[in-house]
Amino acid sequence: MPRKAHRLMAAAAFGPLALAPFTAALAAEAPPPAAADAPPAAEHESGLAEIIVTARKRVESAQSVPVAVTAISAQTLVQRDITSIEKIAAATPSLTVGHASNGSAAQIALRGIGSSSTSIGIEQSVATVVDGVYYGQGRVLEEGFFDLAGVEVLKGPQVLFFGKNATAGVISIKTADPTPTWQFRTKASYEFKAKQAQLEGVASGPLTDDLGLRVAVRGTKAWGGYYDNVSQPFAITYPLSPTPSPTYTSYPTSSNQPGNREFLGRVTLKYEPSSALTDTLKASFDYNKANNSSYNYVAYNCPTGKTQINGYTCGYNFVTHQNNLPSEVAKNFPYAGDGSLYNRYKSAAVTNNFNYDLDKVTITNVTNYNWNNNQWLCACEFNSSASSVWATENSSWQAFSNELRALTHYDSPVNLMAGVLYQKTRRDFAQFVSYSYNNIPSQGINQYQDGTKSSYTRGQTISGFAQAIWKIVPQVEFDAGVRYTHETKDSFFIQPYTSPTFIGVWPMGAGSQVTAHQVFNNWSPDFSLTYKPLQDVMVYASYKTGYKSGGFSNGGIYSLASANPAADFVFNPETVQGFEGGIKSTLADHQLRLNLNLYSYKYKNLQTDYFDSVKVAFQTLTADATTKGVELEFEFAPRAVSGLNLHGSMNYNDAKYSNFPVAPCFGGQSIAEGCNLTTAGTPIAAGGTGARQNLTGQPLGMAPHWTGTLGANYETPVGNGLKAGLNIDTRYSASYLVSGFGEQFSRNPAYAVLDVGLRLGATDDNWQVAIIGKNLTNKQYINGGVDAPLTGSGTGTANALHADLMGFGALPRTVQISLTKNF
Repeated sequence: MPRKAHRLMAAAAFGPLALAPFTAALAAEAPPPAAADAPPAAEHESGLAEIIVTARKRVESAQSVPVAVTAISAQTLVQRDITSIEKIAAATPSLTVGHASNGSAAQIALRGIGSSSTSIGIEQSVATVVDGVYYGQGRVLEEGFFDLAGVEVLKGPQVLFFGKNATAGVISIKTADPTPTWQFRTKASYEFKAKQAQLEGVASGPLTDDLGLRVAVRGTKAWGGYYDNVSQPFAITYPLSPTPSPTYTSYPTSSNQPGNREFLGRVTLKYEPSSALTDTLKASFDYNKANNSSYNYVAYNCPTGKTQINGYTCGYNFVTHQNNLPSEVAKNFPYAGDGSLYNRYKSAAVTNNFNYDLDKVTITNVTNYNWNNNQWLCACEFNSSASSVWATENSSWQAFSNELRALTHYDSPVNLMAGVLYQKTRRDFAQFVSYSYNNIPSQGINQYQDGTKSSYTRGQTISGFAQAIWKIVPQVEFDAGVRYTHETKDSFFIQPYTSPTFIGVWPMGAGSQVTAHQVFNNWSPDFSLTYKPLQDVMVYASYKTGYKSGGFSNGGIYSLASANPAADFVFNPETVQGFEGGIKSTLADHQLRLNLNLYSYKYKNLQTDYFDSVKVAFQTLTADATTKGVELEFEFAPRAVSGLNLHGSMNYNDAKYSNFPVAPCFGGQSIAEGCNLTTAGTPIAAGGTGARQNLTGQPLGMAPHWTGTLGANYETPVGNGLKAGLNIDTRYSASYLVSGFGEQFSRNPAYAVLDVGLRLGATDDNWQVAIIGKNLTNKQYINGGVDAPLTGSGTGTANALHADLMGFGALPRTVQISLTKNF
């Protein structure tokens, strides 16, 4: 390797401008563009467009990749207004995303495998990757994504190509790069349900012959809301105060939920002094404030039909019942502001992607630093009353990573890929909780609090990976790879203050301190075999494994009701192994794409978080599970009807626990319903109280057996320099359990949602007017949930009352009009 290449690799982390002194040398060293070894692919008028993906860090057709992947083009993202991870899920079969208030803030599941929302310490089984950088934290759900080049949803374990491992799949998002000529775009839109206005602007073009710039900004403000808040004022008396407390009034929170105020910005510099070298620097910032962190928490099922706390009607109704913290209390409550419920998220990221082609070896180096901070005030029983539970939280995350990768492309049957990843992370966490019991002025800042938590985790990862690519014969390729991961996590937890009411259960100070030094090592192999009997037909089979490290529950509770409180904070790594295979075909002279995929995986130590109402503590448990299924997708673009595209998919998935013999009981589960085991897993004695159940063989939560999509897109000239377009898309899901703990009454009924888009614009794309309707059936469905706090009784007895069920509801019917102007 030339010496100057080493210097370039060292400089890559500092961006394109740092490389300027090397430009002349590189231009001299860079080899001339190689002549094409084969004629270019034939151009097909109309018919199917080629889907290009980077699922294996190579630019290749999706039909050549031995991975089940759903690719969403930049054009489709705009036409369907897909601007968040939740909206990606709404357009992707077998992917569900629930937006939660606290913990990780996300319950993301793919093929029924996902991670609980209630633990901030759990990394997601479905990883999000942005511009090649791994984001494993659920708070990425708060990010707004716009001005994108494309999205790829890769299903099943992903070992080699996306930073750290992902055990269930990857959502890979690529933002747009600078254009070779100057382009300017503005877009203004208004959504009628939330009364939300949005303004977006993009400027892109060359600064010099080898340096391009792209600037994209977006601002959003909403004057309305998706959910109605129906509540009444409550008198808060703090009945357990040592001296009589004044009475304060808690007023209903805003019905303008979430009422987002958002500003996003991204600047991209792309330095390309020769065809051999590209260096791209991206810097982004995101600010998002909502009126309520739990704006979508719906009491969708209650045993009496009414909420147990305040008597409101339960159902799938886009309605919440939440109140603000009294303003007098908020003045002396950390992060409470004026007492209005809220969620405020800020993030910043810098990513540098350096790519250098040394004729037979391509060197890639991706450097990233990202930071986010999230604060909220929630009515954390999610159904306010005169004894409301309010809490605030301030959590921060920061990560630095660098991945260096080399890929050979010799004219030989065997090529190699190898690389190394280094990542350093830190999470800081603080939480303050009031059960409306105590007003103790002598406690100063803790005057109204019943418990506080402070925690951090420092992590460090070194991971090496390699793959051999063997073209056995022109039609057959065998790939063998492995990733080794060494990870350490050092964590600390303490409860700085506990009120007199809870001191018998939650110790404070040194008596509540937990420290953990965790070390994880893992080897994850990956093998795939592909065979192309015909040019446009590929058959593939893969053996895949995956790994997600264990960790520490920073938001846990040190409870003396637990036999070993410190053990409640740590949890084991999650692993997976199994097989996947199928056939990908492009038929009928490139008019029909038909793909079939089969899979079967076994998960060990699937990480599941649970709130134990008996111990008054969070626990991250692990269970074994299996998932197996079949996926069929098609796309048809007939040349006889230019501009028409028909597409759809059908998926069958069976996800269940294979070994969970000592699972927690859900709130209000009776002995007859299976809550008949002790905490050790033995049957309870006559007259005893159950604490555990056996969930082996039972279905996982958020795992419908059947999902599917069906859609059509049509675009045609209409004369006078105009073109019109129409897209209709529907997504179907069979019924499923929302709860991961066997609550049969948590079953969400089968549903179908309908999205429609209409657009009219200039044939040269100079301008466009569009109307986009989503969930036009106005179907309320649940994407995750919890037992409502302070509800249910008699768990493990013969006369139990089920807890109310709170669900993370999807968005209602929305209709948006937009105007786009290009310059």
